[in-house]
Amino acid sequence: MKSVIEDWELVPYAEAWARQEKLFGELIDAKLQSAPYTNRIILCQHPHVYTLGRSGKVQNLLVSEERLRQIGATYFHIDRGGDITYHGPGQLVCYPIINLEDFGLGVKQYIYLLEEAVIRTCADYGVEGAGRSEGATGVWLDVGTARERKICAIGVRCSRYVTMHGLAFNVNTDLRYFSYINPCGFVDKGVTSLQHELGREVDFATLSAAFASTLQQLLEAHASH
Repeated sequence: MKSVIEDWELVPYAEAWARQEKLFGELIDAKLQSAPYTNRIILCQHPHVYTLGRSGKVQNLLVSEERLRQIGATYFHIDRGGDITYHGPGQLVCYPIINLEDFGLGVKQYIYLLEEAVIRTCADYGVEGAGRSEGATGVWLDVGTARERKICAIGVRCSRYVTMHGLAFNVNTDLRYFSYINPCGFVDKGVTSLQHELGREVDFATLSAAFASTLQQLLEAHASH
């Protein structure tokens, strides 16, 4: 089963959410009617924005609406899993809108596969030791130590085995924006980026293409089992 990669580039969060909702609804309708559809791996970046998941706590946003305006950020309470996270320029956001049944995946396996694509991309860039932290989704460095820090957040929505939302991978992200929230509800863990770990800016287009190809290959390999 094939998936198509689309790059929406820098897009306002509200616009991307609306476009996702439309494609998500169309795929579900097509699936129910046994009509043709396309599985999509969507890549993008957003202007500064904070999003709070269904079960998230609003108190994990640590600043007022006035302060949000001052730092040029917006805020949305949305319908994915997870708590609060930040999106901004230099962060790779990936929204797969796919039928998991085409790839033989359940939701937990799918999240594991998203994490795996990030872990492999980190390794390709020389960041060893990226992995999973027990009881927390996403991708972390130095797991189980006092220096444990998050490089990728994951939050998905799934209905009838069709997915939307996805992951946010800190590439050249301005990490100062995480100081205005308790990222993903955690108060005792840090965040990082590839740029911070490597001590240099990463070519964003090259990394985006490499990550999407890795994810696409993982999905198709799973579908062939």
